[in-house]
Amino acid sequence: MRSELIRVTTGGHDTVHDITAQCADFAARAAAGGSGLLHVFVPHATAGVAVIELGAGSDDDLLSALGELLPADDRWRHSHGSRGHGRSHVMPALVAPYATLPVVDGHLALGTWQSVALVDLNVDNPERTVRLSFLTG
Repeated sequence: MRSELIRVTTGGHDTVHDITAQCADFAARAAAGGSGLLHVFVPHATAGVAVIELGAGSDDDLLSALGELLPADDRWRHSHGSRGHGRSHVMPALVAPYATLPVVDGHLALGTWQSVALVDLNVDNPERTVRLSFLTG
């Protein structure tokens, strides 16, 4: 198995950050023209990975839906950090901290409108690490 860490700065606001290019680059290098699986994992208790259309409003729709489901208010028992921080710890139950994607002939086999994104509601930690792992098929 080949594995690599990438670093992502998400800023101090809720974000859906496109990591498709980094995933595709790693998959191409790791697969060397072959096929297998790319596993994308966020080793954080407050972030997730989504396979979603980006740039056409879906990313804003996702953040809006998460904001309605998980408002940044004082209802959360997990209450250290900024107001509503507990929602960030619940979010990975809805947006999993991982995704496994097919790689065929060295290329990430996403659908036409699919992208890979890091989803982060934790405004207290703007620096994220994502582990990319390639398993040969």
